[in-house]
Amino acid sequence: MGCCDAPGLMPIEEALSKMLTPIKPITDIIERSLPEALGFVLAEDLRSPMNVPPFDNSAMDGYAVRIADLEQSTTLPLAGKSFAGQPFEGIWPETTCIRIMTGAKIPTGCDAVIMQENTQVNGNAITFNQDHIKHNMNIRPTGDDIEQGNVVLAQGARLTARDIPMIATLGFSHIKVFRKPKVAFFSTGDELRPLGSQLQDGQIYDSNRYGIKPLIDNFGCEAIDLGIVPDCQETLRNTFISAQQEADVVITSGGVSVGEADYTKDILEELGQIGFWKLAIKPGKPFAFGELDHAWFCGLPGNPVSAVLTMYVLVQPLIAKLAGHTQWKAPESIPTITKTAFKKGPGRTDYQRGVYSIVDGKFEVESTGNQSSGAFRSMSLANCFVVLEQDRGNVSVGETVQIQLLNSTLY
Repeated sequence: MGCCDAPGLMPIEEALSKMLTPIKPITDIIERSLPEALGFVLAEDLRSPMNVPPFDNSAMDGYAVRIADLEQSTTLPLAGKSFAGQPFEGIWPETTCIRIMTGAKIPTGCDAVIMQENTQVNGNAITFNQDHIKHNMNIRPTGDDIEQGNVVLAQGARLTARDIPMIATLGFSHIKVFRKPKVAFFSTGDELRPLGSQLQDGQIYDSNRYGIKPLIDNFGCEAIDLGIVPDCQETLRNTFISAQQEADVVITSGGVSVGEADYTKDILEELGQIGFWKLAIKPGKPFAFGELDHAWFCGLPGNPVSAVLTMYVLVQPLIAKLAGHTQWKAPESIPTITKTAFKKGPGRTDYQRGVYSIVDGKFEVESTGNQSSGAFRSMSLANCFVVLEQDRGNVSVGETVQIQLLNSTLY
């Protein structure tokens, strides 16, 4: 342990290794219709059964020509039309042209398509003003986008809104995917009240579940909301037993610190085993990881920023591996110049909330203000995390720091 390490606190990299090493991806394969497949992970390579486009087609509205005909005359009579879904059929006489629309099949013998803006129409005669006509100009050849037999998406890819229309072009109505991980979650604490209720002295609204559930959804999981569980050891034990029967992962919010009414640790030792309990991360030090009889367990801190941050930094990669999402990557770090100072003491890796901008091609970042783990407004304002190394101290204006842009799960 280095001179700046906090005694008893595990570094983030070590924690992630301990979390991810024992995780085995889900192997249950199901079939989903394409409209229902968004967010699922592919269970097999998706190969194209066809060329896309399946035939040479026009990239422009204009006129199909043979270059040899234009060498004889720049004015050609119209011989017919080729529309999308209604290709030109029949004999195409020499020294004539064919009206063609975007996406329409290219007539046999066509060398180029001249866009209509480069022509003049006089009745049935089309005069072409295009210079330097090249072979295959404005023609999209067969298989230009996807060739038959190509792997268009590999096993382990999580399907996005960009993937679905591409798959539709290949004619797939159903695809094989891994089932989504099931994640049960609940908040603990007698001080927590549901939204819409009247707060009594010393009570607060349970906001954490409203931060946790969107992340579970965005991670590509099936969320099971078990509500608020009071500080009662028997009730908490029964909730754990029920949750692990329903889910692959059980996530709690609160109850993982050292308070007299924090029963989570005792119950986890009874029903499973603890991997680790405290991390060298700020905010989020009292993060717990372990294994129940039938599910993995992640215990988030009770403060709202800490809960969301540890979900994002620690639980997200765990879920990705469990889901078989082999193409998941952690956010990239970008060296950035500070516009404001950042207060920090050595001992923990600090994820402070920031707002980055790009000025003259260079990244700059400033603080969102209050960095308390209970101040969620600073998270709402942020578009990045300023990741300050474990052994680093205060940061002055003009220093270089590493930032991580927020990925889509937080938008």
